[in-house]
Amino acid sequence: MTRPTARFGRFSVVLLDVDGTLVSAGGAGRRAIGLALAELCGPVDGIVDRIRLDGMTDRLIVHEAFDALGRAFTDVVCDDVLSRYVLHLEREIRTAPGFEVLPGVESLLETLTAIGRPFGLCTGNVVEGARHKLARGGLDRWFEWTPEAIGGFGHDGEARERVVAAAVRRASARLGREVAPAEVLVVGDTPRDVYAAHRVGCPALTVATGRHDAATLAAAGADRVVETLAQPAALEWLVE
Repeated sequence: MTRPTARFGRFSVVLLDVDGTLVSAGGAGRRAIGLALAELCGPVDGIVDRIRLDGMTDRLIVHEAFDALGRAFTDVVCDDVLSRYVLHLEREIRTAPGFEVLPGVESLLETLTAIGRPFGLCTGNVVEGARHKLARGGLDRWFEWTPEAIGGFGHDGEARERVVAAAVRRASARLGREVAPAEVLVVGDTPRDVYAAHRVGCPALTVATGRHDAATLAAAGADRVVETLAQPAALEWLVE
């Protein structure tokens, strides 16, 4: 695999992860997926607590949970679990303790909007899950929620690189030209974000506001690492 050469300040599109990058959901997603699994499968003995969710897509989380439970996984069953999950998440996120909009996020979204830089989400969350999490912090208003909007979501596949590739395709359709992956900056907080971006050919900016520190993100090959999106350097790389 050839690692993409990042040309910061020359991006046509910015793609933003949700959990650990824009918000901390206070464990609402983990609780909601556990409730959804229990509703469909019966007692699951805290199986979700034993899965490292960082950077995983919702579909992959369900698949790994079913494997751990020794149950057969199908796309139909996965869709059922995720439909239930979204309903539970809508309730869980309203009162999630520890929920927060992460540092620098509001300023970043304001600036991207002001300069007209196209941006969207690139997240392992299914669409409605992402929307519920962002709505708790009032961030949903910054994003479009139509099928034509720039973005990639958990419904695009289990593998995170499929989410990135889908977001690049939608960016091309929205901008009316083929957008090269090297023009698209992926912003995330996990090594999985880095690996997925690079597999598609996109550079990655990572932020150490999730469960991974700056050293871990740098070791994963991130093109740039910042402690938070509030750092002036983060905004400069994103909007020059």
